Amino acid sequence: MEIDIKATLKKKLDVDFYNYRILGACNAPFAYKALKAEDKIGTMLPCNVIVQEKEPGIIEVSAINPIVSMQAVVNESLAPVALEIGDKLKKVLENL
Repeated sequence: MEIDIKATLKKKLDVDFYNYRILGACNAPFAYKALKAEDKIGTMLPCNVIVQEKEPGIIEVSAINPIVSMQAVVNESLAPVALEIGDKLKKVLENL
């Protein structure tokens, strides 16, 4: 999944915005593990990565820390899943 925020805001609000995309990066096996541990975690899954270009040629890629996101839910069985997801996201971001 990919959402082009710049195009969406132009189309729906007729406003100009800088290049900004939301990339769906949900990993089905990890989402399944998290959902088995906590059925309401879907509201907090760290599935999105944002890519923005506020200034020409300067690209920023951001993702939420799943450990922080998931610790808002009191459920000890989520911690190992959050750690695993966090490690994978960190490796991806480090390799950009």
